[in-house]
Amino acid sequence: MEESDRVARRWEDLDIDILVKIFQSFDIIELTSGIATVCTSWRMACCDPLLWRTLDLSMMKSNFIKIPLEPYVYVDARSDKTLNHLLKTSLSLSQGNIMTLIFHFNLYVSDDLLTYTAERCPHLRRLVMPAWNRIKKTGICKAIRIWQDLESLTMPSIANPPYLLEEIANNCKNFSELKVMGPFDNFFAATIITYLPKIRVLSLRCSMLVKDTLISILDELRNLEVLNISHCLLIEIPPPPAPRRIMRELDQCILDKASRLREFLTCMKDSCIMCQRTRNDEGLMRWYKYEEGVWKADEVSSLSL
Repeated sequence: MEESDRVARRWEDLDIDILVKIFQSFDIIELTSGIATVCTSWRMACCDPLLWRTLDLSMMKSNFIKIPLEPYVYVDARSDKTLNHLLKTSLSLSQGNIMTLIFHFNLYVSDDLLTYTAERCPHLRRLVMPAWNRIKKTGICKAIRIWQDLESLTMPSIANPPYLLEEIANNCKNFSELKVMGPFDNFFAATIITYLPKIRVLSLRCSMLVKDTLISILDELRNLEVLNISHCLLIEIPPPPAPRRIMRELDQCILDKASRLREFLTCMKDSCIMCQRTRNDEGLMRWYKYEEGVWKADEVSSLSL
């Protein structure tokens, strides 16, 4: 065939399905870098729901310094600007199709940005929360009222859990899965028992956990199917004046109560590096000290990232 007889195809004439397949190999930075502005067909491909089932921002951390007053962190303006651009561009392209939203635990999202996000992904089913510092009670409650399809939440520990869990109980009728990263005391357990008695999956891995709190979970959460206490610092507090002690193995009472569960995930080995880290950090994991991404792990497959 002569060179003059060849028909040159333009990039914008490429089949949309092929473009979507190509764009599926892109990360979030590449997807939001401006390729949607190339032409109409590229924008259509960039907005395809297949690209936006999950918005994973777990690679983004805020550039911040700690300060003595609320919200106890100061976030660099350029860091905020980068997050705002990336998140707002993603939400525009996703057209409300995001079902899983993942934040880094060291990402300090503002209250206004959280509300903006909730309004533009109303069908969210799974949320991995950022740090609490800049999120107010009104902001998270407004977001939860929008996220009525929410089924799974991974969250940093919170000092006053009732308002959040009550909001979930009132608005998220299919909610079934919770992971708490950080201190988990009897008050937190009692709050779950009160507001989320039908919860089916609970992960407390790498936390400090008092034996009596664990027993109350096993006794009261009758719909619980999966409980993960792997690498927890398990504490027994006997009557005074006896000192509290670290439990090195689970006693028969706990094992008997847990026998009704479909999965009871544990690890208390002295040789386990994660167990060692929990003990060294006294039950409050300092994830920033360890390998990037190690915080994403979970023995419960549906909670692992």
